[in-house]
Amino acid sequence: MDDVKWELVGVFNGRLEAELLQSYLEARGIEVAIFQEAVGHHVYPVTIDGLGRVQLFVSRENSAEARELISQYQKPAESG
Repeated sequence: MDDVKWELVGVFNGRLEAELLQSYLEARGIEVAIFQEAVGHHVYPVTIDGLGRVQLFVSRENSAEARELISQYQKPAESG
């Protein structure tokens, strides 16, 4: 089991958010793989019952850093 390279770090409802996070992580040197089942990835995306769900994977050695970056990305901007 130690030969598994990828680890799931997030699940999103829609490809747009997943691709934004992919760019965000890759800009910081973290390799990313996106997985989405075929039905939700059409011209008219389906998001019913999890069909549009997109999974974001990173290498195991970068998973903790990726989770921290995703958490920071998703925090609402502080008003001030």
